Amino acid sequence: MAEHDSDREDREPEEKGVPFDEEAAWRAIVAGYGEEPKDPPGSRPFKPVEDLALPEMPPEGDGTEEPRPAKPLGSSISFAPGVGPRDYTAPEPSEDDFDEDDEGHFVPPEPPPLPTADTTAKFAWLGVVGGPILLLVAVLLGWEMTWWLTTAGVGGFLGGFATLVMRMRTDDDEDDGPGRGAVV
Repeated sequence: MAEHDSDREDREPEEKGVPFDEEAAWRAIVAGYGEEPKDPPGSRPFKPVEDLALPEMPPEGDGTEEPRPAKPLGSSISFAPGVGPRDYTAPEPSEDDFDEDDEGHFVPPEPPPLPTADTTAKFAWLGVVGGPILLLVAVLLGWEMTWWLTTAGVGGFLGGFATLVMRMRTDDDEDDGPGRGAVV
């Protein structure tokens, strides 16, 4: 314990002179709470926020009595409701807007219909989606997990997934190498 106190004295030497009165410092802080500090000498005080949009009065002794017009706050622009830049809509183009150089509007062609799935793919998707749904319904409804329910859920998912992976198309039919360049 004595060694600890001697180390502390080495690290924190006592100041010579008037001892620090912590209680007086706290009383001064509490007494000055809420007061605004004085501005440094030579500085111009800021205008209060309430007076920013009011007209500026000329300095005393200028000779002019009329107030200057009010300046807007910063560079803000205020719009009336329904008149702002987001309310702008472009006029609809008409055939008269185009001249002989314009090609007109591009209308994409109707996309081709989706290919119909064969029966094997339909059952594979039924197993991939239906197996986990069957197990989820069994858990939510509190059914007993029998061997056939578990086999149908897990087996349906694994079997459907394996079927879909095996039936995926590979693009090995084309013998053109990957370095054939852009195709238009």
